[in-house]
Amino acid sequence: MDGILPLWKPKGMTSHECVIKIRKLYKTKKVGHTGTLDPDVEGVLPICIGQATKIVPFLTNTTKTYIATLKLGASTDTEDATGNIIEAEKVHTYPTVETVKKVLSTYTGTITQIPPMYSAVKVNGKKLYEYARENIEVERPKRNVTIYSIELLSEITDCIQFRVVCSKGTYIRTLCVDIGKDLGYPAHMKDLVRIETGAFSKNNSVTFDKIEEAVANNVHYKLLSPITKGLEHLDKITVNEEMKKRVLNGQKLPKPNLVLQTDPFVILHQEQLLAIYQNHPKNRDLIKPVRVFSEKKSR
Repeated sequence: MDGILPLWKPKGMTSHECVIKIRKLYKTKKVGHTGTLDPDVEGVLPICIGQATKIVPFLTNTTKTYIATLKLGASTDTEDATGNIIEAEKVHTYPTVETVKKVLSTYTGTITQIPPMYSAVKVNGKKLYEYARENIEVERPKRNVTIYSIELLSEITDCIQFRVVCSKGTYIRTLCVDIGKDLGYPAHMKDLVRIETGAFSKNNSVTFDKIEEAVANNVHYKLLSPITKGLEHLDKITVNEEMKKRVLNGQKLPKPNLVLQTDPFVILHQEQLLAIYQNHPKNRDLIKPVRVFSEKKSR
C-alpha cells in the first residue's frame, strides 16, 4: 500500500502521535509525516505510506498556507498561548486597518527570523527547547525564509487574524511577535491552522474519524493520493520504454535537452512514476537518481 494520506491533524496530538496511530490503522511501519505541526495547531499534515516515504524531504520543502491569529498585549516565553507571560501591556488604542496592512506588507519577500527558544532547532547538537527547559540561554541561529503573501482577514481588536503563504521553516509564532512589536505592543500567536501544504489543502484532507470509518469498511486504501500528487511542484520528464529500464536500474543518464525550472525533477513513463533525478553535481552533461521507485508498487 503506497500513497499519501492527506490527514487533517487535530489539536492535542503531536505529529509523531499521528504517525503512530496511522501505522496501527494501516498496519504498516513504513509511515512518515511531512513537516511537524505543534500539538495545539490543527491542519493539513500529509502522511506518506509505503514507497511514498521516499518523497518526505520533497514534500516537506513545499509552500505552506496558514490562518494565524495574533493577540496584542502580552508576549510569552514560547511565543504562543501555551507559554508563560513575560511581558504585558494593556492595549488602550487599537491600530487602524491601514496601519496593520502597512506593517503586514513589510514582511513580504525574504525575511530573517530568529527561531523561538521553544523550538526543535539544534545548537551544538542539542534542541533549543532542551536549553529552554534548563533555563539556559544560547545564541540562536538566524535563518532566511520567504513570505509569498500575507493578508489581513479580520477587523482590528486585540486579536488580529491573517492569512500567510510562506516557505518551509517559517515560524508563524515569531512572525506574530515581530508584527506585534511593529504595532507597538508585546504579542503572541493565539491560534494557528495550516490550510495548505503543497498540493494538499483543507478541502481534500481527511479526519481520523473518516479514516477509522474507511478502515472498518476495508476501503482505507481509497483515501490515499498517488505519490505523484506530492511531487506536483517538480518538473516532469517522460521517457520511452528503453530509457525506463535504465531509470529503474538507477543509472546516470545524459542530460535532456529541456529547460527545467526545478532541480530535482520527476521521471515518468506513461504516467507511471519511475524516479526522482537531479543534475549531476560534477558533470553538467549528466543527471543522476535521487530516489528510484519499485515498478510493481509505485502508483
